[in-house]
Formats: sequence, structure tokens, C-alpha cells
Amino acid sequence: MAEKKDDIVLSIRGMSKSFGRNRVLDHINLDVKRGTVMGLMGENGAGKSTMMKCLFGTYQKDEGNIFLDGKEVSFSGPKDALENGIAMVHQELNQCLERNVVDNLFLGRYLRNSMGMVDEGRMKREASELFRKLGMTVNLDQPMRKMSVSQRQMCEIAKAISYNAKVIVLDEPTSSLTVQEVDKLFEMMRMLREQGISLIYISHKMDEIFEICDEISVLRDGNLVMTKSTSETNMNELITAMVGRVLENRFPPVDNTPKDVILSVQHLSTKYEPHLQDISFDVREGEIFGLYGLVGAGRTELLETIFGVRTRAAGRVYLNGQLMNFSCAKEAMDYGFALITEERKAALQE
Repeated sequence: MAEKKDDIVLSIRGMSKSFGRNRVLDHINLDVKRGTVMGLMGENGAGKSTMMKCLFGTYQKDEGNIFLDGKEVSFSGPKDALENGIAMVHQELNQCLERNVVDNLFLGRYLRNSMGMVDEGRMKREASELFRKLGMTVNLDQPMRKMSVSQRQMCEIAKAISYNAKVIVLDEPTSSLTVQEVDKLFEMMRMLREQGISLIYISHKMDEIFEICDEISVLRDGNLVMTKSTSETNMNELITAMVGRVLENRFPPVDNTPKDVILSVQHLSTKYEPHLQDISFDVREGEIFGLYGLVGAGRTELLETIFGVRTRAAGRVYLNGQLMNFSCAKEAMDYGFALITEERKAALQE
């Protein structure tokens, strides 16, 4: 049975984009239904970010049309898109961290009284009512810097809703969230879906895609190769659509033979919170050593302690049998250590 026209809130038709001779998007056709969650998947470089940037006017598309509620639109930039009902919550949040929640919520559109003065009382009342409707408890006077990533993310979603957004794009929203925070995010997404708001959910986490999405679209090499209801597909079909071939062995056998121990961590503990207690492991030359754990388990803290950023209370670190006791990041780098930080925009503080 054909879908009613009124069910489509956002329609992309024939969108193409090239950079020089490199065609990044090739006549993309995508429909997002009202009150649904559309999962958008694809390998790095498949064209997901370019498609979103063309949608929001950050890039000018070469060909194609965009329709919102049946009306053709062409946004001059993200602010124009936001004011017309399409919002995006980025993986790396761009917020004024020194300002409070209310300031961030009304940034660029402060409410004013009859005297032309900023009406802080009214902004605070409207913000309080908005968060109440969303079932969120937020300290409106708290600087954003003191909030967790998930709380800041929720504030960004609240900001999108305050613009009466019809479509909200979530770009890898769970990359820095704990399991409990992911559950809270999904709870909010379901509530927004029930209110008729559509969401585009960009993620590489297939278990999340199958849990929260109604439909799934897959981009590969700039082409939209699949759009299916979540109930009509499976993980193997998604992987095949993303890589363009059947993967008979998703986890190939490890045939590498590591050599002698190159890094040895023995009974490592930290002095200040969050505490690490008595951690020991060896890393051999030529191997990839994985550290696994939930957000908050101490993975980042462990690496920062080895790197000399955090204060060590006990334990030793040996490199090729030589005792290392770094007091700062520079000393670690002088011995050939490198650390790519979890938050790419933040500089590593010594």
C-alpha cells in the first residue's frame, strides 16, 4: 500500500554533490516519514556528512531538490535550517561552556521586554517549562562546562525542540554516553517520535540502530543502496549493503605473532579520583592491545596515568625493561609515546 503524501515530512530528490572530479553524492532520493526514526548508516566516506551538509546549506548541492512538508526549501546555512524546522545535534557539541543553560538555549535570539531589555525572567520561565515537558531536571543556572556530555546533549535536543523542529538529526549521539545515559536518550527519542517529530539517527552501532529505528537507509560510495523497514532486514544484510560484498567471516582469524614484551604496567594505582587500583598488564611488540569497558570504567584515566597526565600513587611502568616515571606529557612524548585524546577538540593539559 502506497504511503500517503502527508506522511512524508522531509523528501530529498536527486541530490548530487561533487568536489572537482570526485562525485561524493550521486542522485540521492530519501524520504523521512513523520513521527519516525530513520537510521542512516554507511562506512566512513560513504557520503553521510556531505548529504547532511547539503541539507543544512553548509554545502551547496550541485543537483536535486529538498522538500519540507511538501514545500521546496533551500537553506542558506544551519541557522536558516533551524529556524525553518530542521535541527542537528552534532557528535562534537558546539556550546558556550562558560555560559549557563538558559544562555545557550536562547543564544542569538534573546527574548526582550517592552523596553528592549533582555528579559531573563521570561527566558528562565520558558526554559523551565520546556525541560518540564521533556521530563528533564536541569539546573538552569549551571555553566555548561559542569554538565555531563549526555546532559549537554539533552540541552541541545531541547534547543532544537524550542525552535519547533520537525526533523532532528542526531550524529553519533551515543559515542560518549554510558549505558544508562543511552537508555535516557532513547526514552527521549521515543517521546519525540510520539509527538510527531521525525529523527535521523546516524550511527555505526548496529544494535542501537535495530533497537530505536523504524527504517534504515544505507549509503555506499555516494549512492543510496538500501532503504528498508528495520523489521525487514538484519545485521548481515546491512553489512553487505555497507561494504558491497558478502562478508563470510566477520572476524578473520588472528595470524600475527607478537614478539617480546615492550611495555609492562605493574600494580598501577592513582592518587586522586577517579581511582585506579592495582592494574597490571603487558603489551608485546607488534600486537594491538585492546582496553574495553563502559564509559566511566577508567580506560581514559589509565592511559592518562601512563602518559604522565594523572598523578600516580603506586605502581611502575617499564618500556623495554627501563623504568619510566613520566611527570608530564612532554616526557612521555620524548620517549616515543603518543596519546590521541578522547575529546579531539580539547587540548591535553599537562
